[in-house]
Amino acid sequence: MADQTAFTKGHGTENDFVLVPDLEGAHELTAQQVAWLADRRAGIGGDGVIRVVPTAAAGDASVRDQASSARWFMDYRNADGSLAEMCGNGTRVFAAYLRREGLETADEFAIATRAGVKVVRFESPDLIAVNLGPWRLAQPTIARDEGFDALVHLDGHEPLSALSLDLGNPHTVVALPESVDLDSLDLHRIPIVNPVPPHGTNVELVRPLGAGHIRLRVHERGVGETRSCGTGAAAAALATRFWAGDQGEVWTVDVPGGGLRVRALPGQEVELAGPAVLVADGVTPLV
Repeated sequence: MADQTAFTKGHGTENDFVLVPDLEGAHELTAQQVAWLADRRAGIGGDGVIRVVPTAAAGDASVRDQASSARWFMDYRNADGSLAEMCGNGTRVFAAYLRREGLETADEFAIATRAGVKVVRFESPDLIAVNLGPWRLAQPTIARDEGFDALVHLDGHEPLSALSLDLGNPHTVVALPESVDLDSLDLHRIPIVNPVPPHGTNVELVRPLGAGHIRLRVHERGVGETRSCGTGAAAAALATRFWAGDQGEVWTVDVPGGGLRVRALPGQEVELAGPAVLVADGVTPLV
């Protein structure tokens, strides 16, 4: 019989995850197991899988180095089983799980990720903020009047201009021209980005709605189109802010799964805030 594992299903603005507790740090998940857990037909189903593990027990030495600041490591994997640096919506779901299980009790605490320590803050039961940490333009010397450093190719459209950002994971943000309808875009296929990012990229398609307000669809690296992407929302807001010439520090980002708040912080850091919901618990065999 296959080994049994406990799991919790949760989501942040409908970006959903399977959380697997490994409180002793003894059970690494294989890429095959992750892909099965995330499978929406044969497994539990989710955009990603999060193993809950003590930071001191992490396999990666650079993560273990964070143990003095953060007790718990968010071991995040994409739905296809590949490793990911972090996940903005996933950090809030991870934090909600830690609080529910009594593994963290404060209103503010740090968690470890492959992209470094992230601090989460519970503003209310329904609103969790996370400092995503430093961000940068992939080409820091690019001028605002240039605005773009990549082209994105989608079926049925001319190449679309885009801006590349690094938020601990890679993003390519497309400024949609008025002639392109956001809702009609076909994101079933992976958008082709030129130049090709060395480690892949998330692709955000953005429609400005007004000052400090944008609407977004996203194709996530290793997943496909998702109902929401937290770091993608932050990247889209920061790119739009760059193009617009700084329209303030706080942005509202509408995604298919709900709404998020993005705040530009001093020191070239950025904060993401939104809900996190834990919807189910169970036990499943691991194949």
